[in-house]
Amino acid sequence: MSRASERPGARLNFKGKERAGHNPSMIRPLIESLPASRIREVANAGIGRADVLKFWFGEGDQVTPAFIREAAKAALDAGQTFYNHNLGIEELRAALAAYANRLHAPARPVTVDRIAVTSAGVHALSLIDQTLIDPGDRVAIVTPVWPNLTAMPRIMSADVVRVPLACHAGRWSLDLQRLLDAATPGTRMVLVNAPNNPTGWTMPRADWVALLAHCRRHGIWLVSDDAYERIVFDPALTANGHAPSVLDLVEADDRYISANTFSKSWTMTGWRLGWMVAPRAFIAQVGKVIEFNTSCAPPFVQQAGIVAVRDGEPLVADTVARLRASRDLLVRELAALPGVEVAPPPGAMYLFFKVAGFSGDSLAFAKRLVAEAGLGIAPGVAFGPEGEGYLRWCFAASDALLLQGAERLCTFLKSAQAA
Repeated sequence: MSRASERPGARLNFKGKERAGHNPSMIRPLIESLPASRIREVANAGIGRADVLKFWFGEGDQVTPAFIREAAKAALDAGQTFYNHNLGIEELRAALAAYANRLHAPARPVTVDRIAVTSAGVHALSLIDQTLIDPGDRVAIVTPVWPNLTAMPRIMSADVVRVPLACHAGRWSLDLQRLLDAATPGTRMVLVNAPNNPTGWTMPRADWVALLAHCRRHGIWLVSDDAYERIVFDPALTANGHAPSVLDLVEADDRYISANTFSKSWTMTGWRLGWMVAPRAFIAQVGKVIEFNTSCAPPFVQQAGIVAVRDGEPLVADTVARLRASRDLLVRELAALPGVEVAPPPGAMYLFFKVAGFSGDSLAFAKRLVAEAGLGIAPGVAFGPEGEGYLRWCFAASDALLLQGAERLCTFLKSAQAA
């Protein structure tokens, strides 16, 4: 019997046998190479400190409204605690199809067989990657972007091509031709998150139309992360209460998928409920992938989703109005600080800004703000190399907290300049 397991540094497989040349941790090297979330890294530095103002995560300080919570309670009281269909409760799927048709008025109405309910919007995006991507597939993604969106295709061993936005005086824009050039023939997928986390950039309708035509021409899947589609502030970019889109132009069998979530527009971050609109053939297959991931979303959570999407338009309107006011307040406060470069984003719920003299290492800067100012904001590098030198501040908070946070940043900068 081999005694390899007793030798220091022996490399073992799961049966305890030596495997020379293999990773001793037995974890895929690709997974080990993925950086941990730097947003979490900053948040972990502030855990246990009650005095830290927390603006690092993408959620507000508003509790989910009572009419949504009551629907979940009623479902629990009715005993809705069992497995349900992989693709979601029929009533919720029908409500989501009706919502898509009401919002986008597509020439070819969205039908229930093009809807899948998922356990969060990020779960929808992960399922899309698992269903479509083979190792080595080329995936083009507009960046900077929420790190999960680039990490998930990498986990599937895709070749991720980053297409960076440009920034001028705090305002972000996309060179569309650069994205089209990156989406070469043979590319498997193009992923666009707009309104964008973290920049708030929102892609104009004409660019969406050109991108859809390009993807159709080359047989490329176009995936739209629509988490913030309702949170858009610029009237020139708003169409019927949502950000520019091409869902109204999509044919039922187009290689186009919209991934969405209840988290932002309906203040339901902790509920973990999302959905996707996709071709029928894709939906028929993704049900298997859902089964092998989570089986189904919880039925009582889905009942809350039905009420939210059916009765929640006043809530969405109130959320957008509140976020617009919060954005304007924080932009005014930060723009008054010496060395801060900031501009009002057209969508989403974040300011992505620079502070002169602190552009070299945003992670170290964010940690300093936690330690020395009790101010928790996300480092720009968390969203990719394009975000280095920036900070992301989630402004989905009360006026009092935003003003207090701006004052803490002001005090910190004065102290740093005096040192």
